[in-house]
Amino acid sequence: MKKTSMMVRNGLMILPLVATMAMTGCKKDDKSDDNTPAIIQFVFTSDAHYGITRAAFQGKTKVDAHVVNAAMVAQMNTLPGLTLPNDNGINSGLKINAVDYVLEAGDIANRMETSASVQTAASSWEQFKIDYLQTLSVKNSKGKNAELLIVPGNHDVSNTIGYYATMSPLTDATSMAGIYNLMFNTTTKTAANYSYKNDRINYSREIGGVHFCFIQMWPDSSVRVWLEKDLQNVAGTTPVIIVAHDQPAVVTNHFTNPNGDHSINNVDKFDNVLDEQLKDGTSSTGSNAIEQRAFVAFLKKHTNIKAYLHGHVHESKYYTYTGPDNDIALPTVGADSPMKGVVSSTDETKLTFHFGALDTKNKVLTMRECYWNPAPSNPSAAIQWGNSVNISLK
Repeated sequence: MKKTSMMVRNGLMILPLVATMAMTGCKKDDKSDDNTPAIIQFVFTSDAHYGITRAAFQGKTKVDAHVVNAAMVAQMNTLPGLTLPNDNGINSGLKINAVDYVLEAGDIANRMETSASVQTAASSWEQFKIDYLQTLSVKNSKGKNAELLIVPGNHDVSNTIGYYATMSPLTDATSMAGIYNLMFNTTTKTAANYSYKNDRINYSREIGGVHFCFIQMWPDSSVRVWLEKDLQNVAGTTPVIIVAHDQPAVVTNHFTNPNGDHSINNVDKFDNVLDEQLKDGTSSTGSNAIEQRAFVAFLKKHTNIKAYLHGHVHESKYYTYTGPDNDIALPTVGADSPMKGVVSSTDETKLTFHFGALDTKNKVLTMRECYWNPAPSNPSAAIQWGNSVNISLK
């Protein structure tokens, strides 16, 4: 099998991709239709965390997430007309003329812990709607509003099913119900009738000849059942990109408690936001190599999975996921958080989101960092470009 490669710019490493293997059976054609733009462009962000405050932002202290996210959305709205950097990426040196999609990788509402006086998920969801459904104004190549594509995060889930630290109210499923309604174009789900067990937020989109799988939290054994069914109708030559909240090297405490009655409790401290019970031990801080190996086996079976986009880690970075045994190479993009960034929480000039440009003919994806708050004393200062990466999807 012939390997492809991930070409990295701005001093990042050149990393190998998994080999592409043809799959058998009757599959969807991987070609774009005649109406597909040659280049599709999108924003990728994560971890809005409505309900908490930043220590400092644009000259003020204890700034509410609604204010910070509104400022980030205002900067997203300035993307059309900006000139992309000369970095050898897709559309290098050209002006942005459209933003077709906005991808949000979860944790819309922060967990409602009483110790931090966090507001309800219902209040957070209303603020999110103002910023992302009313204020966000970027248009696609046809002049219509960019499509918003969301997956839930562990805070959205914990608000829905409960948590081992005290929350008030004990549960509030508003953000999960809201995400479900938006992504499945319905109004049927409410905080009262949303069921985390039954109302799964797994869906896919064909975007420029690339199959995007938007999944609930992480590809555990339960989600992989859905993925297997979804990918049955996708040609082996069609590139697949997974969008999830959790990073490929998932955190152990997100699994379901393997102890006792498998409950969420402040002794075992498992979040139970993944259906799969931990097989790798009994500690929420221990290894999850068994679970990751099962995911790696899935990647080896579906070699047309070419990239993985995630949040949760609160850090903007381009890297390769190699698995617990260093036997896989999956190009991966992690997103910053406007509220909890590993770097940006203490240096607000490092606040970022990603701008993606997909060449639909040559199947190359360029991801670029957008520093959206480069001069805190001047909120209208233009976005500055950071690192970039070219990912071959062939």
